[in-house]
Amino acid sequence: MNDPRLSTEHDYSGSAFKPLYVTSVEVSGGSSAHGRATGRARSADGSLDLELRMPEELGGDTTGPNPEQLFAAGYAACFHGALSLLARQHRLDPEPITVKATVAFGRDPADGGYQLHADLVITWPEVDHTQAAPLLAQATALCPYAKMTRQGIPATITLAP
Repeated sequence: MNDPRLSTEHDYSGSAFKPLYVTSVEVSGGSSAHGRATGRARSADGSLDLELRMPEELGGDTTGPNPEQLFAAGYAACFHGALSLLARQHRLDPEPITVKATVAFGRDPADGGYQLHADLVITWPEVDHTQAAPLLAQATALCPYAKMTRQGIPATITLAP
């Protein structure tokens, strides 16, 4: 059964952000000398509990996932969900859809810090490109990860008391 809260047919027209789901993940431990996230990542509900590792290309040991892989997984999953929803609404089979996210970590030429680049490649073998293109555009507008990569997200960073 489809949850009516997660449908483009029930657009929200309020004047404020309306959370439908909230989660938190805490990262602790690990080496901080290299300025990269390592250590343990645990979600508040316990469903995520893993060791973060630095990629081999950055001097790590590659024995665990890294933040870029987690972002790529989240982005691909979110876009896949948005496109699948739209496919069902257009009476198309979402089963063969695959979304591959590639995330690159590198130097920001503007300030010498770091930045991410992300690319998505969608494979939908049973749908013609002319039929898929408008749905990809709609999914890009619907997917919050795609929106975040285009315009950022509201965020606060505070030091706990």
